Order: sequence, then structure tokens, then C-alpha cells
Amino acid sequence: MTNAALPADFDARVEQVQRILPQTQCGQCGFGGCRPYAEALARGEADIDQCPPGGDAGARALARLLGRPEKPVNPANGIEKPLRLAFIREPECIGCTKCIQACPVDAIVGGSKRMHTVVAALCTGCELCIPPCPVDCIDLVEPTGLALGLPLAELVAQAAGAARALAPG
Repeated sequence: MTNAALPADFDARVEQVQRILPQTQCGQCGFGGCRPYAEALARGEADIDQCPPGGDAGARALARLLGRPEKPVNPANGIEKPLRLAFIREPECIGCTKCIQACPVDAIVGGSKRMHTVVAALCTGCELCIPPCPVDCIDLVEPTGLALGLPLAELVAQAAGAARALAPG
């Protein structure tokens, strides 16, 4: 089915669903991110219980929006967990960039053969950066109010300053 064949309110429905989804882009739902899942939900091709990061509350909100029966998150898709953010143990980072390539929201900054860091305000806790790390230097940690409360420009400036401090010469 193409977008041209869909009802005129399809895009509006997708946006309503998108506002409910947590935007972790983790793929636990079986789709390539939150938008493809939202589109499948709007077309009636996916169930409301496929998003562990959204939890049971998210599934209930989707049920109400889409006029479907309420149900908890399907454990086959994963379990609901508290938000955790990726944290790179910088002295152990070898600068391979595999975590940067895996991050669906560009929350990791750094250069090849240089230390990387996570911009906490952008990290969704999707965990996709962990498996490709060859030195296992990425942990999931509880978010701190300080890290999340800083303006993005300040977080990026801090990351850039740390990278400069570690750069040779």
C-alpha cells in the first residue's frame, strides 16, 4: 500500500502515534525505528504491545488513541526498564567509531582513533551502541539531573573540550 492510497488523515494519525512513542529508535518493536512502527500502527498492521521502552502506559495510550483493547507490553519484544543512558569509559575507548555508527540518534561524539563521549541530552538508552563496541567500554547508567539539565550547546562544548584535552600535541 502506498501513501497515495491511504486516507487523508493517515499522516495526522502517524504523528499522533509518534507523540506517544518514546522515540528511542531501538527496534525492539521489530521495525526500523519509531516512525515505521507508528506507520504500521496507523495502517493496522502492528499491535500496540510491541514497544518495551514505552511500557504498559504507552501501550494503554496507543490502545485509547487507536480504539483497540488495552494490553501490556508483549515480553517477546522485551521488558520495560527504567531509562538508562549510555556512558563511555573514556580511558578505555579506542576510538573505533563503531558506537557512533550504531547510534540511531547521533548521541555519541568523537573521532576516529580519538576518545568518544555520549551527549546525555540526546541519548535514548536504546542500547544499540553496546554490542558493536570491541573493548566493552560502554555502560548503561542512571541519568543524572545535572547531565540532562544542561543545554545541548553546553554539553557539546564540554564534549569538544574533553576531546581537545586528550588530543595529542
